Amino acid sequence: MSGALAQSASDLRHQTGVFLNHCRIEKGLAANSIAAYASDLARFTGFSGERAGVPGVEEIRNYLDHLYQSGLSSRSVARHLTTLRTFYGFLLQEGRITSDPTEHLHAPKQWQNIPKFLNLEEINKIIQAPDTARPTGLRDRAMMELLYASGLRVSELCKVGLADLNLEMGVLRTTGKGNKQRLVPAGKAAILAVRAYLETGRPALLKGRASRYLFITARGGCLTRQAFWRLLAGYGRKVGIFHGLTPHVLRHSFATHLLEGGADLRSVQVMLGHSDISTTQIYTHVLRSRLRDTVEKHHPRA
Repeated sequence: MSGALAQSASDLRHQTGVFLNHCRIEKGLAANSIAAYASDLARFTGFSGERAGVPGVEEIRNYLDHLYQSGLSSRSVARHLTTLRTFYGFLLQEGRITSDPTEHLHAPKQWQNIPKFLNLEEINKIIQAPDTARPTGLRDRAMMELLYASGLRVSELCKVGLADLNLEMGVLRTTGKGNKQRLVPAGKAAILAVRAYLETGRPALLKGRASRYLFITARGGCLTRQAFWRLLAGYGRKVGIFHGLTPHVLRHSFATHLLEGGADLRSVQVMLGHSDISTTQIYTHVLRSRLRDTVEKHHPRA
């Protein structure tokens, strides 16, 4: 077994118990975190069966392939891999294995899901869905326009303050992960929608009250990301776009359409607020597709 001391399957189950106790008592992890570790390791031990020894790199790879083939999402498979890395790191630290078989283990490319995104027709449908004769409809239209125009995370969108948006310059200031601020261009359509909301929709919702937030509820409070998720899902059902429609789909659509229009990956990284360009590279399926189309159109033997 790669990097492992010979142990029985029952001893492997014992070691998972020792690891969970370590997480609970010495690391003081939350009950939810320990329960997630316990569930992942129970599945791993069950897959390993009665094989002798701690599973090595090939066995772990087979297990991860099994998870993927059983229908788990790439995010769930990545979580299982993280659990195994933490577990094997503990075993190595305790001297129970001689090397860590997960150290250089990477997820197969087939696990990297292409993000869901809407085409332009679907974008127009969802943005036109709110009833702008109502104050909440003006708000919802403005939120969707701004989300699609800027690629904000839904948490960033809900926290936009009045002072964060410069309507004259068409620029939005937001604070993302790691408390990092960035400036994002908003676009003409989004600015027009926000202006319409500010002129009549927001005052009607506030009813004389004050709020520093741009997007508010009918009671004058800050609209939460959970509330916007529900609103967007409702509009999706209204126009027939209801399969996995979330605010993140609009964020993905923003990035995808920018790349399709010729934007470079680095610019998209900055606008999305990704600290590492490797995170943005999930959108390179768009670049590959555009490159293929270019070759087919212009190469004499394509």
